[in-house]
Parts: sequence; C-alpha cells; structure tokens
Amino acid sequence: MRPEVRDLVDAGSFPDEDANEESIERTQLLLERVAAPVTDEEAQALATIFGPDNCYGLSWTLLHLVETAPGAHTAHYPTHPKNLWRDLLNNRVATEK
Repeated sequence: MRPEVRDLVDAGSFPDEDANEESIERTQLLLERVAAPVTDEEAQALATIFGPDNCYGLSWTLLHLVETAPGAHTAHYPTHPKNLWRDLLNNRVATEK
C-alpha cells in the first residue's frame, strides 16, 4: 500500500460535517495526496474510512477514488450498519453485474 493511502487510512474515519474546520481540512489534504487509480487492496482499505455523512463532498471524492481500482466493479466492500457509503459502493457493484 502506498504511503499516502496508508496515511489517509491511519487518520481514521472521515469527520462528520459538524467537525471543526481543521479536522475537515486535514482530511481533505490527505485525500488530495492519493492519486488515482488505487489498487484493489487500497480500495478495500479506503472503503473502511467513510464517515457518517457527505463531509462537504469529500465522501463522494473518496467513493470515486475507490471506484478507480481495477476490481472495483466486482468487489465486495465491508459493510457497516451505520455507514450508507459502503452500502452505496456494494449497490453500485450489484447494478453493474
């Protein structure tokens, strides 16, 4: 896994839109460092860090980054009962089959 992906994953879940500005900016900077395409391994790791909401558009950016992996359209991403972003990824895979 590339260091910039590891840094983003190690930072933990995306903050919600109620987080302080510094936290959101830090997440944005880490996300911007990750160049597409990502590997399948990186995509699986990145899918675990979605936060609870859109995070001012950063969650959509992350989703599209995950979808640049070569196996993105056939992958199964880890689900979480309180995370609709992972469900969205899996639903997008299901509709492409």
